[in-house]
Amino acid sequence: MSVLQYLGGTVNAFWVGRYLGEAALTAIANAQSIFTLLAVAGFGIAMAATILVGQCMGARRIIDAKRVVGSGAIVLLTLSVTLSIAGILLTEPMLLAIKTTKESLPLAVSYTKVMFVGLPILFLYTYVISIVLGTGDSKTLLWSIVLAVGLGGALAPLLMFGGASWPGIGIAGSALATLVAQAVSLAALVRHLYRVRNPLCFYTNDLSLLRVDWTIVGTLVRKGVPVGAQSLVVSLSAVVMIGLVNRFGVDTTAAYGASLQLWTYIQLPALAISVAVSSMIAQSLGAQDWDRARKAAQVAVVCCALATGAAVLLVYVADDYAYRLFLPDGSPALSIASELNRVVMWSFVLVTIAVVLFSVMRAAGVVFAPLLIHCLSLFAVRYPLALLLMDRWQADAIWWSLSISSAVDFLMAALYYRYGGWQISGRAEIDGALSTLTSEGLRARSVE
Repeated sequence: MSVLQYLGGTVNAFWVGRYLGEAALTAIANAQSIFTLLAVAGFGIAMAATILVGQCMGARRIIDAKRVVGSGAIVLLTLSVTLSIAGILLTEPMLLAIKTTKESLPLAVSYTKVMFVGLPILFLYTYVISIVLGTGDSKTLLWSIVLAVGLGGALAPLLMFGGASWPGIGIAGSALATLVAQAVSLAALVRHLYRVRNPLCFYTNDLSLLRVDWTIVGTLVRKGVPVGAQSLVVSLSAVVMIGLVNRFGVDTTAAYGASLQLWTYIQLPALAISVAVSSMIAQSLGAQDWDRARKAAQVAVVCCALATGAAVLLVYVADDYAYRLFLPDGSPALSIASELNRVVMWSFVLVTIAVVLFSVMRAAGVVFAPLLIHCLSLFAVRYPLALLLMDRWQADAIWWSLSISSAVDFLMAALYYRYGGWQISGRAEIDGALSTLTSEGLRARSVE
């Protein structure tokens, strides 16, 4: 879900920031923070299903994997419709609560409501991709995301600005382009999975597995709530921080919004690596191969550090040329973006390593420690530090709070990974989950 939102948001930000100006880019920055705050509820369920399916596939238990897929899909669709309705109704109050500027508020409301209309499609698309990852098929994920992002990028200017025979609908067209692109990519993905006969596809004799199994739902909730809560903490922190940034006006918020889009590309290798390593480790642990899991984790950390470090160095060299993708030429926000990234950018190397370490722990079923670490770094360090220094350092206080809290997040993650004893609890979690699936599956088949 994060990759889809980030890439789709980046394409939107390019068209909006370059051609509709700073107020419109500020609107997208505020809108995406609100949308993500509610959307992360489904992320935990999707990630928990990915891990559980990976463990079942590693143990060569296809029927149990399909039972997970069926239960998770029904729960996720129900949740997405509920959140979609709530989001549409609460869009304007939430944007007002984070002090969205008057110039940007109408634009942000329009953009956010369209995004919430498409939330069920995003949830289902994310879930299908997560399940495919659970089988270890990362190539399918790649082309599917490329299709969604490419189609969204092509549709955005057509829907925003119109053509010879139809009018454009402005910033709402950017959000609508994302919705249509995801729907088309989802349909193409499902068709491809049936064409190649993916082992988790449902056929006539599998329809009995497409139902709510409350034991599986309980496992998904138990594992997914902490993962979703971790994403919620990050999203809530983003909402709180943009509320602070909004105090300094449209130009500062536009610079922050442009930087957020750039940070997407810096973090993208780590996000991709963390998702891939999570699926790989879940399968290894399902097969009780802990040595392979440890080696995969080590390689992932090294690759992540090198890829992120190279991206950070490239942006430092490019300086304000990097932000011109999202800001008009001559905008005052360009110099602000350059300054804030000089302060923040280096810390992303540390952040992305922590992301990989947390993914390894989650693959082993250890979810509460990453949640606690995130809570401490974001709400015991980042926000209080920004408030403490803001009167003296103004907006620079926010930028320094971002980099310092990221360093704290990395330090705590590394210490817990090395000395926290999470492997022991992870073994117990995996054994318990697979044992539960076995006993409930046998009971269900005996009833049938």
